[in-house]
Amino acid sequence: MSNVFCFGEILLRLSPELQGGWLRHHRMSAFIGGAELNVATALSKWNIPVMYCSAMPDNYLSQEIIADIQQKGIDTSAFHFSGNRLGIYYLPQGADLKHAGVIYDRAHSSFADLKPGMINWDEAFKNVLWFHFSAISPAVSEDAAAVCEEALKAASGKGITISVDLNYRSKLWQYGKRPVEVMPSLVQYCDVIMGNVWAANTLLGIDVEENIHDNSSKESYLHHSLTSSQQIQQKFSKCKTVANTFRFDHKDGIRYFTALYQDGTQSSSKEFFADTIVDKVGSGDCFMAGLIYGLYKNQSQQEIIDFAASAAYGKLFEKGDVTSQDVLTIRGRLIGQE
Repeated sequence: MSNVFCFGEILLRLSPELQGGWLRHHRMSAFIGGAELNVATALSKWNIPVMYCSAMPDNYLSQEIIADIQQKGIDTSAFHFSGNRLGIYYLPQGADLKHAGVIYDRAHSSFADLKPGMINWDEAFKNVLWFHFSAISPAVSEDAAAVCEEALKAASGKGITISVDLNYRSKLWQYGKRPVEVMPSLVQYCDVIMGNVWAANTLLGIDVEENIHDNSSKESYLHHSLTSSQQIQQKFSKCKTVANTFRFDHKDGIRYFTALYQDGTQSSSKEFFADTIVDKVGSGDCFMAGLIYGLYKNQSQQEIIDFAASAAYGKLFEKGDVTSQDVLTIRGRLIGQE
């Protein structure tokens, strides 16, 4: 039974070694990823039954990718084979998707060219309790946004819990609509909303203070998180849970903490610091997976945010898009046993 259903574009990530290293050595590291696949992989690692749905061309490369995903214990039966190309992005090793290092090659990919009616959602959602997507999918193309809406309506009609990650990728919104013109109509179906105060502003039109960075204490940011979460729940009545992450550069590394708002109260994680990290890609996806894991397990609010934050922080020290951390490692970090 595939209780959690993740839907989004599967991607081939090519990570060149800069200063010409990839040319001198005649190699470039390759990873299979995509926000929703990263979430699905973590959940499967943590023994949550999960299905992943995307679109790829029907060729030998796709079949090898499918086999690799299945080896991770992920159900791929809902995959849609159509179109002519796999989405690709280039990201230098150690760089951040939010910054200028990323180069996208995703136009007219199989996923971008999906259209409503191509996926049978009634069939796909059999035995599904949870549907997850991210704001990356409706950014890819207007057709992909329409397919997301079709899926959300079907999931909502079946009483399936729905979560969204407010991933914002400015380079992807290229089809003539601003995110705030698209995302609210999709987020209205969501029970769980994860992101940060800046993404909520850009994607949903939620207020953010102009001088938010003047006082950069954890307490100040948590105050902004609380205000943003309350506005989100007021605007989107179906939403029961709002999670916010805060990740800032710290020397050559990271400062990181998170917050979770439910039932009128906000809980926060400990504040993590690292002088150096390995790979920023997939950390937010790992947090999202941790959030789903805790909610799926009906854990307490503090347990949920602690686990999700620890998982996300641990991902910063792993190369590639997906985590290999197990539950004991993530929990051990919280009590200093790692």
